[in-house]
Amino acid sequence: MKPIVILGVFVADLTFRNDRMPVTGQTLIGKSFKLGPGGKGSNQVIAARRAGAEVYFIAMIGKDPFGQMALDLYADEGVKTDYVFQTAEKDTGAADIMVNDLTGDNAIIVVPGAADLLRPQDVEKAESVIQNSSVFMTNLEVPVETMHKGLELA
Repeated sequence: MKPIVILGVFVADLTFRNDRMPVTGQTLIGKSFKLGPGGKGSNQVIAARRAGAEVYFIAMIGKDPFGQMALDLYADEGVKTDYVFQTAEKDTGAADIMVNDLTGDNAIIVVPGAADLLRPQDVEKAESVIQNSSVFMTNLEVPVETMHKGLELA
C-alpha cells in the first residue's frame, strides 16, 4: 500500500485547566497542567499511523527540547521522519491553551516558531514520496507558499 504524506506543523501544547479563565492582569491558581505534543498536522500523522498507515511527515522543528519531544514521539509511533527538518534559527512552536472545565471554552495562543521557516524547497526534497503517496494532506498552518508547493507536487 502506498504511504500517506502529511505536510504540517508540530507544536508543543501547554494546556492549563481551571473552572474559570483569568481576566487581563489577573493571576489564578489552576486545577491542572499538561505538556504534550500538538499541531494539526502532527496529530493527523499520529492518527494515520495508529490506524496502520505508513506515514511520512514534512515539517520543521527546532533543535531544542520540544523538537526532541517530536522526534521521540515519531520514533515511538513509527512515523517516517526523513522530511522532518531541524533548525537552530528558531525554537519549536508552542501553544498556550487555557481551558475552562465548567463551560468547555478555551483561549489559545500559538507561536509557530520553527514551522514558519519551512520553505517550498524543503517540500521539493520530498517530491518522490509525495508523488508516490496514496493521500497527501496539508493545511494552512504552514506558510502558504510552502503549502502550495506541496499541493503542486501532489
